[in-house]
Amino acid sequence: MTEGGDAVSDEREMLHRYLNAQRRHVLGILDGLTDDQLRSPILPSGWTCLGMVKHLALSDEHYWFRSIVGGEPLDYFPEGDRADWQVGPDESADEVLTSYRNEIELADAIIATTPLDQPPRQRDEWWGDWDVPDFRFIMLHVIAETACHAGHLDAVRELIDGRQWIVL
Repeated sequence: MTEGGDAVSDEREMLHRYLNAQRRHVLGILDGLTDDQLRSPILPSGWTCLGMVKHLALSDEHYWFRSIVGGEPLDYFPEGDRADWQVGPDESADEVLTSYRNEIELADAIIATTPLDQPPRQRDEWWGDWDVPDFRFIMLHVIAETACHAGHLDAVRELIDGRQWIVL
C-alpha cells in the first residue's frame, strides 16, 4: 500500500500497471515492421498485425472501457461485426496505431475514475448468460485479452523476421 493510499486504489493501480505492460508489449513487438509486413497475413486464419491492433483498439479498449463501463453507444462497427479486424487500403499503419494509442488514452481516463466494484453501465446482448459483475472483472478480462493477443503478435513477429520479445 502506498503512503496515504488504500487497498482499492492500490489494486486499481496494480491492474492498470499490468494492462499498460501488455499494451507496451503489443506496440513494442510491432516496432520496426514495414507497412507491408504489418498488412500481410502470416497465419492460415488470415489476420494481420494491423488488424490485430485495430481489434484491440475497438473490441478491447473502446468496447469494454468506453461503451460497457462508460456507457457510450455500442454501434461503432459500421461495416459489420468483424469490421474491427479489417484494415482498408485507405487506412495507414500510422492511423491504426494512433487510433490504438488514442483509445488507450481515453480508456485510461475511465480507469482512473471508476471504482473497481462498479457494475457495467450497460450490457451487450451477445454476452448471453455471461456474468460481468463489475469493473474489476472487466479490467482482468482486458488484461487477459491484451496479453493473449500480444502473444499472438509475438509468434507472428518471430515468423516474419525472427525477432523475439522475450528470449529464453
